[in-house]
Amino acid sequence: MKDYPLTPAEKAVIEDARTETPFSGEYDDFFIPGTYICCRCHTPLYKSENKFDARCGWPAFDNEIPGTIKLLPDPDGQRTEIRCAACDAHLGHVFTGEHFTPTDTRHCVNSLSLKFIPARP
Repeated sequence: MKDYPLTPAEKAVIEDARTETPFSGEYDDFFIPGTYICCRCHTPLYKSENKFDARCGWPAFDNEIPGTIKLLPDPDGQRTEIRCAACDAHLGHVFTGEHFTPTDTRHCVNSLSLKFIPARP
């Protein structure tokens, strides 16, 4: 696994588990076919068909690419943290019980944790 260089803002989110400001991320209001990959190791994490508009201020997905995400209890004791299974990059948090989609799951992901690869025509 290769780690790709990170900007200071990406490091703050990915390595220090910080959260970007709501509605500021590149992929919040972004709906183009393709794949979202981990910013640090470039592992494919999410497909665009699983992205939806939760109006929460961060990209929201209702499912991940199988085997790419690990779930951990958040240090706050109330939320569930999501991390890249390959490189342990902090991605955001997962929520259930909100009834946004049939999966009843919302992966709330920082745009700074992701890179986007457009689908080939």
